[in-house]
Amino acid sequence: MSFSALALSSETLRSISDRGHHQPTPIQTGAIPIALAGRDLVATAVTGSGKTAAYLLPILERLRSRKTAGLSALILAPTRELAAQIGREFGLLARNTRLRAAVVVGGESMSRQIHELRSGANVLVACPGRLIDHLERGIVRLDKIEIAVIDEADRLLDMGFLPQLRRILKLAPVARQTLMFSATMDSAVAQIAREFLRDPERVTIGDASAPPDTINQAIYPVSVDNKGPMILELLKRAEVESAIVFTRTKSRADRVAKLLERNRISAIAIHGDRSQSQRNAALAGFRKGAYRVLVATDVAARGLDISDVSHVINFDLPDAPDSYIHRIGRTARMGKSGHALSLVTPEDLQSLNQIERTLGKKLKRETIAGFEAPVLAAPKPAMALRTPAMRRRPMPPRNRRRA
Repeated sequence: MSFSALALSSETLRSISDRGHHQPTPIQTGAIPIALAGRDLVATAVTGSGKTAAYLLPILERLRSRKTAGLSALILAPTRELAAQIGREFGLLARNTRLRAAVVVGGESMSRQIHELRSGANVLVACPGRLIDHLERGIVRLDKIEIAVIDEADRLLDMGFLPQLRRILKLAPVARQTLMFSATMDSAVAQIAREFLRDPERVTIGDASAPPDTINQAIYPVSVDNKGPMILELLKRAEVESAIVFTRTKSRADRVAKLLERNRISAIAIHGDRSQSQRNAALAGFRKGAYRVLVATDVAARGLDISDVSHVINFDLPDAPDSYIHRIGRTARMGKSGHALSLVTPEDLQSLNQIERTLGKKLKRETIAGFEAPVLAAPKPAMALRTPAMRRRPMPPRNRRRA
């Protein structure tokens, strides 16, 4: 199927072609007709499947013929990186229209955001916290919103944004169209759908609890002391063209980035302690190829749509299977192939078992010459050695002094 079969306008089709897309992904094929029909929608698909365009294209179609100014569409995102990515994608797809988007996130200039909002923005892309700041100041009104999008609904819930979601959507018209997109669908996300959507259609593509089949996954058993030398050895391989390395903490992300730089591997760290301008600069440099490696905490596990990331390397294995799936989803975007490698210590055994149970398979074990591979298996419980004679022998009486 081509995009022309989805009843999109010639202006939108030209923007899609300029963007370099020629055939819709399965989530786009399933979601776009429902959204164009004005129905509420709950869509679930694996990360990297093209969910952003699945709701941006219907928004463009709905708003392109509007003659009235003001906000008509609201897109809520959990992280600053995802909101910025949505804003960039909207700009590319709306290049043949007069539609404009404002991006409202924390950590950036309030005055710039106010200027964008007052300059005739039609679409508002926002993180809940900063949006509430603008609402309380009376800078933003949501009473004209025709279509609302809740992107990465599961992540919004994980980050504790449910009270903010309720507060924001109560200010939008009840008769709006609401689209909700999520990488996973659990009971909490289903509850959100019942609360905010009206008789929604449902589209589910693939197994949301599993990463794309195009990702080649492997683990490398390693001792804690050998983690640094091993990641250097992995990054020396010619096939590792660009990589995102995930760590568990912000301080470790900085240490790993410095280790790579000392060994002449161009790397930059991104995490929550970096300012928004530093995070933007790091992402821009990684996209342009100025840095071969991006070292990140889980702040980057969602919302980063960076093409041609050949490898994701878990320097620290995450505790939760969902985090593992979202991390490795940064490679193999839009049907491409990729590699996910994880350094696993014996202390990570419990997390590894949970991940493998969620995936429904045992991950391939790999080794590197010169590195000892510790055994990743739980020790058998120790049994006390008792002979038959000992079992028959009565226990001696206690000579405990009475109080």
